[in-house]
Amino acid sequence: MNNIDYKDGKLYLLDQTLLPNEEKYIIPETKEDYYNAIKTLQVRGAPAIGIFAAYAMALIDYDKAALKSYLDSARPTAVNLSWATARMLKAYNEGKSLIDEAIAIHNEDKAMCRKISEYGLSLLHDGDGILTHCNAGALATSEYGTGLGPLLLGKEKGYSFKVYTDETRPLLQGARLTSYELEKAGIDVTLICDNMASIVMKQGKIDAVLVGADRIAANGDTANKIGTSGVAVLAKYYGVNFYVLAPYSTIDLNCESGRDIVIEEREADEIKKLYFEKPSALEETKCYNPAFDVTDSELITAIITDRGVHYPPFNFKEIL
Repeated sequence: MNNIDYKDGKLYLLDQTLLPNEEKYIIPETKEDYYNAIKTLQVRGAPAIGIFAAYAMALIDYDKAALKSYLDSARPTAVNLSWATARMLKAYNEGKSLIDEAIAIHNEDKAMCRKISEYGLSLLHDGDGILTHCNAGALATSEYGTGLGPLLLGKEKGYSFKVYTDETRPLLQGARLTSYELEKAGIDVTLICDNMASIVMKQGKIDAVLVGADRIAANGDTANKIGTSGVAVLAKYYGVNFYVLAPYSTIDLNCESGRDIVIEEREADEIKKLYFEKPSALEETKCYNPAFDVTDSELITAIITDRGVHYPPFNFKEIL
């Protein structure tokens, strides 16, 4: 599933806001197009955002340092965004071909996803029950994905999993995207509401939780889609393995712990109006809509990167 495709000098982006009902590719042309695509979640998932921003740096004729700052402000929590634009700015300052550098970032992510998927699959067993939250498959990356990668790779290798997917309010990435990807791959998937995660664990249906991450602190605290830390607490209580899967570029060595992670707050209408035919609350009702929360490292069984499986206590400054 190609969510980002560069060909004939143009970038084609699968608009994820339209899924699962419509598969439409858009062609961003201006810096505003790229910014808005990131901001409005036409492209989402930390690795995919980084890839997309790398192409923006290559294709947009604009002051590169200013363009980097502009793009970075679209999703401040996703560290892959600033990581990719920093790498592109460095390539520009060194006189390298920017389009070659963007393609390299894209191809490197494919290789990373494969490694993450292989490491993750080594921790699972045929017939396992798996819980997912948000979306961390090919749509969020370049190929296979991170959190969904072991499931997609496992399917290719003949594994059979029973997957329960949280709908993931308020943007419904689990319902719209994860269940879509798994259905397309022929994997047994059941969609549940977010507040049903507890009962499926209590009933013994879940052997492992697989999630992605948008930023990982040096001590292993991770910024995940809002609601993930609650799932981690449940997993800890019920003795279910909780795995975070992400490329090494998601690890922010300048961020000591989760206390230092800036959490993006989004528009109230995502809670009250998005995906509803009519508003679900009064116009004057206040909303609090953080896009992420922080999963404390002590709740995490292992963090799986393309460099291997890392167990607590996490100290990525020493590992990396």
